[in-house]
Amino acid sequence: MRRRAIVMTTTAVAVAVLILGIPGAIFAMSLSWHQTQSELNDRAISVASVVDRLDKEQTHITARLLDRMTEQSREDLYIEVEYPDTVVVVSGENPGEQSLHAEVFSATGAVVCVALPRAVLIRSMMWMGIMALGLITLAFAVGVLVALRQSRKISAPLIYLAAAAEQLGAGKVRPHIKKSGIEEIDLVNAEISRTAERMAGRLAAERQFAADAAHQLRTPLAALSMRIEEIEYLSDDPAIAEEVHKSLEQIDRLTGVVDELMATSQSEAGGTTEAVSVSRLFARQDDEWKKAFSRAGRNLVFDAADVGAVLATPGSLAQILATLIENSLKYGDGTTTVRALRAGKTAMLKVSDEGRGIDAEQDEDIFEKGYSTGGSTGIGLAVARELAEIDGGRLELTRRTPAEFTLTVAAVPISFDPDRILPQGAVLTVGARRTRR
Repeated sequence: MRRRAIVMTTTAVAVAVLILGIPGAIFAMSLSWHQTQSELNDRAISVASVVDRLDKEQTHITARLLDRMTEQSREDLYIEVEYPDTVVVVSGENPGEQSLHAEVFSATGAVVCVALPRAVLIRSMMWMGIMALGLITLAFAVGVLVALRQSRKISAPLIYLAAAAEQLGAGKVRPHIKKSGIEEIDLVNAEISRTAERMAGRLAAERQFAADAAHQLRTPLAALSMRIEEIEYLSDDPAIAEEVHKSLEQIDRLTGVVDELMATSQSEAGGTTEAVSVSRLFARQDDEWKKAFSRAGRNLVFDAADVGAVLATPGSLAQILATLIENSLKYGDGTTTVRALRAGKTAMLKVSDEGRGIDAEQDEDIFEKGYSTGGSTGIGLAVARELAEIDGGRLELTRRTPAEFTLTVAAVPISFDPDRILPQGAVLTVGARRTRR
């Protein structure tokens, strides 16, 4: 956009300068030529009047008087007065044929000729052309500077508008938008703000509904658990006891899902995506998990590369990454590698190890709530995927053997300055991991 504005403005300035400047310079040169010719005619008429006045006194004009008249106008002027009696009086140097001249006949029959060398006039016109060319160049330079300044005024609000739209698309429902002073851009800004407000209201209503549903489910589940435990105490039948244990296990899993639903609804996920520094996130996770991997005799390697920052909810991003690392520690083997890659407008956080991997039939099941191959509640990956989707990202199993999980999130454009475009204090670090099931 900025380049187009510069090209359009400079083109308009160039066309205006060429259309007005060059014809103006030619007109000025032509005017100078005609003005000089008019001055020669006026000077010849003036000399002829002096000749007529002196003729009444029966005397001829002298060369000294002509010299004085020449000095009053131009030093390079040539004046010649030829009387009918063949007397010729001259002043100055005869320029010959290469001259601009004017001839006038006096009332007494004398011929007055006034001439000026063309070289003098041509030299004057050349200086005039050089000055015109300089003014044209100056006008074009000023036009380019104005184009650069105006393009910045136009492109900067568009960059901020793009950043706000990207934040809105990534889940931040309250992007910081400032008025630009350009009516059309401010109208789009206002519409984005209204859209953000509507999205914030809908997300708030959804979170409230989830919280109410979770709260309403928690009490019946607690009562059901107590009733089943009471049945276990009242019966000595081993079959009944086994069924009671299975029922309680299912209730515990359902309670865990309800708790996660409550935690998600009460969190600010999906409404407060911020620019999170990947290198700082990796440093925090390394500090948190390196002792656990060391006790297990395994290595944990982080590689943040040059990804910069990503748009995500800090707590959710930390929980997703910690879930993947914890699963790698529990079910994987060898060195666990956590690396970040940039792909256009997105960033990919990959967690892989050197274990035997995941069976083909378990590709999608591992993300289902309650599914587990190691005796856990089986909701860690399910919640991690939900948190990723809430922030506009996705969590996938990109390789089965050895296992590799990839979290794809929106990346903050490198050309944007987070401190200017994103909210104040935009590049955030993340706190300690939250408790996971």
